[in-house]
Amino acid sequence: MNKSFFEDITYKDQDFTKVRLEKAAYENCIFEGCNFADAYLDNMNFTACHFSHCNLSNANISHSVFNEVSFSYCKLTGLHFEHCNPILLSLSFDHCSLTLASFYQLQLKKIEFTECKLIEVDFTEANLSNAQFKGCDLDKAIFEKTNLEGADLSTAINYKFDPEQNRLRKAKFSKDGVVGLLGKYDIVVM
Repeated sequence: MNKSFFEDITYKDQDFTKVRLEKAAYENCIFEGCNFADAYLDNMNFTACHFSHCNLSNANISHSVFNEVSFSYCKLTGLHFEHCNPILLSLSFDHCSLTLASFYQLQLKKIEFTECKLIEVDFTEANLSNAQFKGCDLDKAIFEKTNLEGADLSTAINYKFDPEQNRLRKAKFSKDGVVGLLGKYDIVVM
């Protein structure tokens, strides 16, 4: 069965919790002020789409393609990006809340997070090489066996993880932020 195809359409202020977004391929579409909380967005294709001021909390995004998709001022609480189709996965986030989201084992080279709340986000075994975390709050974010080589966390705050359990070559940190890498040593930095 062929999926429908929608291109260059703007969806504004729609509630997709009541009427499901059609299972289709969406290219160069804009979703503005839409509610997708707990909605089914599985098995869809999103290419060069932009989500602005949307709520996608706990949406089912299993097997969906997100290629060159950007999110700004969105709430994405509890999203499991590792359930997406990893082929062509390309995302960026600006002023978003991704509390309890998961990027487990994903290839996310050069991903950009700008002014995002990444509270308790799981980055375990993800490849975040050359990622940008500009002004992000990473309180209780999980970094285990994560590739952060060349990543820029110089303006990020509240991160705490073991540098021996992650790849950090050429990663950038602020002097104040380095304290978050020393927690396991139980030392006092003055």
